[in-house]
Amino acid sequence: MEPQLLHSVADSVATVVIHHPAKRNAMTAEMWRALPPLLDTLAADPAVRALVLTGEGATFCAGADISTLRESPERAQRLAVLAEEALAAFPKPTLAAVRGHCVGGGTQLAAACDLRFAEESALFGVTPAKLGVVYPASATRRLVALTGPGTTKYLLFGGELIDAARALRTGLADEVLPDGELDKRVAEFTRVLVSRSLLTQAAAKEFANGRTDRDAHWAGQARAGGDTAEGVAAFLERRPPRFGWSGPTSG
Repeated sequence: MEPQLLHSVADSVATVVIHHPAKRNAMTAEMWRALPPLLDTLAADPAVRALVLTGEGATFCAGADISTLRESPERAQRLAVLAEEALAAFPKPTLAAVRGHCVGGGTQLAAACDLRFAEESALFGVTPAKLGVVYPASATRRLVALTGPGTTKYLLFGGELIDAARALRTGLADEVLPDGELDKRVAEFTRVLVSRSLLTQAAAKEFANGRTDRDAHWAGQARAGGDTAEGVAAFLERRPPRFGWSGPTSG
């Protein structure tokens, strides 16, 4: 099978799989280019309430396919940044399920997700200093927001890999699971995500990402969307809520 991004939707969760096992799921130019339109399609699908990004087999993503850097480092980085920004802008909760190596462009993609769950044996790294590549400003700022300037400099200056335990301590990972238990935990957590209010999640995502000009917009969505009334009614009636908001409404 050619290097590609595979995807499926089940139980309101879209799963995108980085599939290039011959090169430890390294991202080719075509794969970088394919990610933004795929995300647009999934974002527009009302059946999708959350998205999981993972890698084929025992590796998340070993970074960019080095052949793309040989051809044109500037183009390769531009494609990676566009993919990263599209993932960060996905309007519904995103979760990176990490096993094995998550390096370079792999860490760039994982950091662009809202959450990162990893197996104990996972390894994270950002390695442009090994190649003399300037890491993108957007990706650097995202790492700083997650881990702080000290850890970001440690990762970028040395290009060394860190284990999942250190990733958890520094904020690069949100949960670390014993090997073999990642899929079960991701399935369990995404069931929780899709049972919650997408209105709450979408607004919280924007606010947490630093958006400061949308308070009135989200107040209007809350008034028109009905999720608050449903949530309160469900609580008082001691039943699971049936949230209906699936995206911005006019007015």
